Order: sequence, then structure tokens, then C-alpha cells
Amino acid sequence: MRIFGLVFLAASTLAAAAAPGVLGDWRSTTGSIVRIYPCGSDVCLRVVKLSPDAPTSTDQQNPDSSLRSRPLCNLTIGTGFHQSDPTHLTGGHLYDPKSGHTYRGTIAAEGDTLKLHGYISISLFGRTETWQRVPTIQPCR
Repeated sequence: MRIFGLVFLAASTLAAAAAPGVLGDWRSTTGSIVRIYPCGSDVCLRVVKLSPDAPTSTDQQNPDSSLRSRPLCNLTIGTGFHQSDPTHLTGGHLYDPKSGHTYRGTIAAEGDTLKLHGYISISLFGRTETWQRVPTIQPCR
């Protein structure tokens, strides 16, 4: 029985180590690639490749008119997230360049699927998007 427990513990540890978690590159619903990465003591999200179908390459919907000409490629769209465990981020903010709005957010990875939940004040009334993991790519310049 003791050997079974050790084998089970070893298998569980290997499975947890193999799970890639929330960090990495993800394809958004618009087709752009977003990188989730550590930034200081937080975790951030940055556009690393713009979708070829993107209607614009600049932040045209930004509420600050002085920022509307900044490129979407390399734009930080998620800030202030804290990693509660390898597959969950909480406490951050998500910026949506399509609308120019910023939302509170949570993020959860389930294998190669990512669930981003954005909301204004109450999580219950938010919206969830599903993204897919992609191999790490060279960021745009």
C-alpha cells in the first residue's frame, strides 16, 4: 500500500509539473496572439502578434485621444493580475482595444484552453472569452 501511495504521489507531481498553466502565448477570439507573462510581482498580458484580419493596427477606440495612434502590437492589455496558483490569475484589469473599455478580470487555464472573464463591478454580470494556447512566437516589432 505504501508503494502505491508513493507511485500516486510521484505521478501527481509529474502531472502538475507538466501542466503548462496560464503563462504563455494564446490566440484570442479576434485571432491576435497575446502573451501572458510575469511583470514584476504581477502578471501582465501583451499583444505579441496582431491578427491579419484586424480592422486597424492602432488603438483607435482609446478614450484618451492622445493614445489613439499607438500601435496595438506590443500593447499591454492586462495588468495587475496575481497568480493564485499555476492555472489562475485574479485581481487584474483587462483593456479591450475594440471598445476602449477596461474591465476587472479573472483568468483560468484548463490545459490548452484559457477562460478570460471581464466585468465592471459584479463578476456575475461579466463576459467570458475562450482563448487557445499557441506555440511561443517572436513578438512583433
